[in-house]
Amino acid sequence: MPRFLYSLIFTLCLPLILARLLYRAWRAPAYARRWPERFALGGELRAGGIWVHAVSVGESIAAAPMVRELLKRHPQLPITITCMTPTGSQQIRQLFGDQVGHAYLPYDLPWLQRRLIRRLQPRIAIIMETELWPNLVAECKRARVPVVLANARLSVRSARGYQRVAWLVRPMFAALDWVAVQSAAEAERFLALGVRQPALTVTGSIKFDLKPAAALMEKAGQWRAQWGERPVWIAASTHAGEDEVILAAHQQIVQQHPQALLILVPRHPERFDGVARQIQQARLSMVRRSEGAMPGMADQVFLGDTMGELMQFYACADVAFVGGSLIAGGGHNYLEPAALGLPVLSGPHRFNFTEISELLEGAGALVEVADSEALAGQVAGWFGDTEAARQAGAAGQAVVEANQGALEKLLQGIARLL
Repeated sequence: MPRFLYSLIFTLCLPLILARLLYRAWRAPAYARRWPERFALGGELRAGGIWVHAVSVGESIAAAPMVRELLKRHPQLPITITCMTPTGSQQIRQLFGDQVGHAYLPYDLPWLQRRLIRRLQPRIAIIMETELWPNLVAECKRARVPVVLANARLSVRSARGYQRVAWLVRPMFAALDWVAVQSAAEAERFLALGVRQPALTVTGSIKFDLKPAAALMEKAGQWRAQWGERPVWIAASTHAGEDEVILAAHQQIVQQHPQALLILVPRHPERFDGVARQIQQARLSMVRRSEGAMPGMADQVFLGDTMGELMQFYACADVAFVGGSLIAGGGHNYLEPAALGLPVLSGPHRFNFTEISELLEGAGALVEVADSEALAGQVAGWFGDTEAARQAGAAGQAVVEANQGALEKLLQGIARLL
């Protein structure tokens, strides 16, 4: 009955959902394409194998090491990856090309999920992190498809949200065949929501198993050689409300370090042009990555307005600020810059990565800042004391290396269910 009511409400709200999709298509034209896939029609599905769902860009990147290993270890099983956003779709194709099938996940209505599962006929469904939908899980259960929640994370805030609709989600959590959770604290939250104890394992985060490719590091070295001897910092995955803080900080930094370069990488592509205007209004000279030019010594900001190059940008920097944290976004993946040996800065809103950020902070690899003055002071301080910056970066790398191994545990658990 709870799921019936949920499906009824979802159906009644479908016109509003489609109106929102139209609005998003107006702001980002990629949302206007491939609508049939939202209704489980079309898409490139590869039946009879492994189904991975990664909602957007971050989850797709997190899933990449797992997917590459699954392709190696189970070459006889085709892989299809679904997502929800155009940026996630673009990331999947950049990561895997035609090695995997790909489509958008349909809306969470029982007949649409049933249609997708009937077309896919998966041996297993692997959902990345917390992208759970009641009808998706229920229809997998009906079709006897094991469901794995991989690299599972659940913040206190998200757990409270689920508790408010416990009448709906408890059967969904109880139906999961295996939850590979990142930390013991998060495991307790999953148990409180109905996950069965035998179906839950603390494996750690597979994001610790990040290994920057040699080709990426070589290309980053080539870029830096073109930029000359100058200090570089990156503000990555920024959201609306953060860019003005970042630019105000950079205006202060260039007063102390006139040759300093900021790499500014907004989180969402529909914001690229707006952020470019903000940079111009701040009277900072700018080069856009999409234009193909490299920043010269007179340029103060390098706008990363492309997709799929974030690790490349990180590898070119000396200091990293991770966005989504000055506003109540919960932060993004702090391990990417840490794995590259960069000292890391974050705003106070870190609830999506509480355990990881606290590990880095405790090691001296991450510093929290709340405004442009604190941000500018810390960046300029590390520029002026390169040994302190090196020690902070090395501490972050040590944290990453000490917590590796989650990927192998996850792959072994998946193999047992296959």
